[in-house]
Parts: sequence; C-alpha cells; structure tokens
Amino acid sequence: MKSKVYLFFILYLFFQGSVSLFCIGEKTLSLNGDALWKIANYRMGIAEANLVRSNPVLVISTSDTAQNPHSHTREVLKSAEESPLDMLLSFDEGRPENFRDTNGRYKVYSLPSLSAVDSRYARTGTGAVLFTGSNNNTTAASRNSKETTYGPLTVQAHDRSALFGENNHIRDFTLEFWLYPQNLENGEQILLWISSIPGQSTDKSQRPSTASTFQRILCLASKNRLQWSFNGFFLSPDAKKSLDLTITGKTAVVPKTWSHHLIRFDAITGMLEYAVNGKVEAIDYATPNRREGGEVYTPIAGEDGMFVLGGGFSGLMDEFIIHGCIAPISAMQKYPLHGGRLETAAIDLGDGSNGVLKVDASGGRMSIKNARTVSEYKRNGRFLFPDNSEMQIFIRGSNNPYRWDMAWHSVTPGVDIEGTVIGRYIQIAVDFYPSADGETSPYLEELRVTYYPDEPPLPPAQLTAIAIDGAVQLQWKNSPDSNTRGYLVYYGSIADDYFGEDAALGISPIDVGKRNTVTIEGLKNGTLYYFRVAAYSYKGTDITAEYQTGSRHIGEFSREARARPLPGISKR
Repeated sequence: MKSKVYLFFILYLFFQGSVSLFCIGEKTLSLNGDALWKIANYRMGIAEANLVRSNPVLVISTSDTAQNPHSHTREVLKSAEESPLDMLLSFDEGRPENFRDTNGRYKVYSLPSLSAVDSRYARTGTGAVLFTGSNNNTTAASRNSKETTYGPLTVQAHDRSALFGENNHIRDFTLEFWLYPQNLENGEQILLWISSIPGQSTDKSQRPSTASTFQRILCLASKNRLQWSFNGFFLSPDAKKSLDLTITGKTAVVPKTWSHHLIRFDAITGMLEYAVNGKVEAIDYATPNRREGGEVYTPIAGEDGMFVLGGGFSGLMDEFIIHGCIAPISAMQKYPLHGGRLETAAIDLGDGSNGVLKVDASGGRMSIKNARTVSEYKRNGRFLFPDNSEMQIFIRGSNNPYRWDMAWHSVTPGVDIEGTVIGRYIQIAVDFYPSADGETSPYLEELRVTYYPDEPPLPPAQLTAIAIDGAVQLQWKNSPDSNTRGYLVYYGSIADDYFGEDAALGISPIDVGKRNTVTIEGLKNGTLYYFRVAAYSYKGTDITAEYQTGSRHIGEFSREARARPLPGISKR
C-alpha cells in the first residue's frame, strides 16, 4: 500500500513539474492565411484564395486593376473626371445580376441565360462571365421609341461622363478583354456597339433631316481570327463624312485557351492598332488615304449607344476594359511580375520586451491549368522554387505600436533568427514574387512565431517561516524561471494585508536580491506575522543578460506563511 502511495506521489510531482516547465518556456503565435488577411493593415497585389488548401491561403492577386499602382488600369483610383480608365467590367461579383462597372460610368444589364464562373476558370480576379452561345436576344423600346436589340450582356453609358456617352467627341481610346472561346465558329459575335447620329441640315433655320448616320463597332469570329469593323464611327472634322474600317488579326485564336485582345486608336496620327497576346497583329489609319499624314477622322458617339457582349458567342470573357487613352499593350502574365506585399498591423505579444526566436512558415506555389489548381506544398526553408517564384518574410519589433525604429529583419522560416528582434509588439511582412513567366504564384498558408515571453517569473515554492526572538526566519525554493533577478518579501500583521513597517530591513516589500533564505529582524514578539514572496525580473532589457537596473517585472505571490516571534526562542 505504501509503495502505491509513493508511486502516486512521484507521478504527481512529475506532472506538476511538466506543467511548470511548459508554462515557463517559449511561446508560439500561429497566424493562418485567414488571420493574416484580417490583421493586414497594408496589402498590395495580394488576394485570399480558398481552393488551394483546406484552409484559405494568400497568393498574388490576378486582378491587377485592384492592386497594382503601376498598371494603367489602376487609374480607377483617380477621380472620374481625371481617370483615363473609362470602364472596367471585372465579372468578379459572382452573379450576372451583380455585374457592374467599377468606375460607375456605365449601367450593366444581363439576361437570365447568362452565367458566371469562379476563380478556377477565370483568367484574373475571382470570376468571369460565361456566354452560352445562344443569342437569346430580347427587345425593348429605347427613348426614341425605336426597337433596340439587347444581347446577353448589355452596357449603356450612365451619362456624358462616360467616354461613349451621347454626342461625345472621342479622342484616344482603347478596348481590351480576355477571351476563352469554346469552339470559335465563324460569325460568333464577341462585341457590338451600336448608335446613331441624327441627320443634319446646312440651313440652321430648317429642322434636322430625318436621315441618321448608323454607327457600329463589331468584333466577330472569322476563320479562327477576330475581325473588327468600324462603320460610321470615324467622322471627318466637319462631321459630314464617315470612314469605314475593317481590321483582322493574323494569329488564330485557339479554342479553350485564354487570349488577350486589345485595340486602340491614336487621335493625333489616326492609327488604329490591334494586338493579340501583347503582339501587334494589324494596323490601319482613319484617314482618307489610309496612311499616316492625312486628315484624321475621329469618333463621335451618337445617341442611344450601347455595347452588346457575347451575342452568339460560346465561351468565357474576363476583364472587359475601356480606356480614354492610348493604353500600353498589357503584360500577358496571369500574375503581375512585380508581385505583391503584405504587412500586418502591430501584434501585441504581451507586456515586456519579448524576444523572437524564429518564424516557421508553411505554403508553396500554385498555378491553374485547365480549370484545375496545381500546387506544391512545403514547410520552412527558403521559399524559392525552380521557376523563380518565391516568398521573402521579414519581421521587426518595437515597444511602441506607432513607432518602428528597428529595421526589417529578413528571416529564413524554420531557422533561428540571427541578431535581436525584441519588443512588446512585432510586425510581419511578406513579399510575393511570381514565376518568371508570370503563370505561377507562391502561396502562404500559415506563419508561426516562436518567442521568449518577457513575463514575470513564476513564484517561489515551499515558503516556510520559523519564529525566533524578535524575528522570523524565511526560506523558500527558487523560482524555476531562469530570468529571475531577485525576490521581494511582503509582510504584515494582518492576513492578505502586507503593509508591515516593523522590520529592521525596511517596510514591506523587502528586496532581498537572489537569496532564498533571509531573517526578518526587528519584529514585535507576540505578534503574528504573515509573509509571501514574489520573484521579479527586469523589463525592457535583453532577456539573456544580467542587469542591475531597469523597471522590475514582479510575478505572483507564493503561498502564505505565518509565524509569531516570542522571547527566548533562539535562531536555528
């Protein structure tokens, strides 16, 4: 029976010691992709993805228009009056009825036959529009009571602030979009813009002629290429003559493959230029002699103008954009080569100057091929992959969440940090870079920060008090914390009220340094005294060094001990 009791006692001490050691040592802060996203106070070119791992991860954003400050499409940040970005349809809203122009200059209407797809199928951002191939047009009465045909997706200028607003004189412009055709049969209509300019009379006393100039921009499939026709769109300076232009690409558009199409007009030279996947395919001039140097015909938008997208087209479209300028031919990479960056807000590790030991990370790289997410996963080490996609992780510390005097410290995940990163607050930054061809992005799933908390030391154990003549002898077991710098003895003549003033060593509490035995002399015989002891460390200093100065970081009390000094009791 005695052996069982003894065994139980040994196990009790073991588990008590295990708990204590667990509490004293390092601590770990875990931040997964979703948590990082929520505490990020700065993010540029970064998006949250849900289809790579079971938990959300952070990747480079494919929607350059929302993140890249250097992109021409980033002009959406400017005011409507100053921005050369006239219209942006990202199709990221998830449902066709929610499609909208990010710039707010155009109204968007969709038919029930229209569908939307998610990021697995989109070229950029979180969605794209899916056209079924059936025209499914309906009709509605326009403001001039004429029958106007609407297609699966119709876009109309909200007011004259839009580039294609009623009666606007258009100078430079650019149209661009991504296309993913199912088959691309002849005659499939990708884009149509229609309008009309009322007839004019040379005699101002007469009413305008009822004859109108029909205007049209038509982009359709022809022999696996896209053909652009401009009818009644380019007008002479006196607006009495129009010029029809047709321009066709040279490169075949491959079905079930994303391709980028951009057509732009220079009002100074009259050059109309068509590019596919970043390469110029055809050039024409809106001049009578169809060469540079002649009189330039420029566009004037007529009345009741509208864009009809996807009439008879079967496939996907993404990022339909209109610029009021000669926009650069966009980079064709899925992920912008400049990558992205995320910085967290200040993370509070708790009172004191905590020391960061290392940062662990899990993540990898991912790409989307044929609507399937392909990923490679790894933990720790340098996140540099053979295709040159990579992530770099930085950390810095401070005792002030609004002032960061410490420079960013580059870390290799899983490797102890070289140098010192200390502070109550830390901040983490991650730079993301895509592969050399821009088709692969690194992703970050989780960060784990291991640090040594600058917490007050644990209380000493087994405090005992032995009464003697005019004094009490105290003894205790040292605090298990290695950062303990000394002990404070609290005493008083009332339980839980340690404001004693009788001791020769001074009023309560008494700093006894690193001793774990002390005699408190000068006490009154016959008075019952109560004692507790607390360990302390120093705040605001290196956790591994010995310091004799600094503000004390006082831990919790030990258990209470009591003793009554009596005359004639000698020291033991």
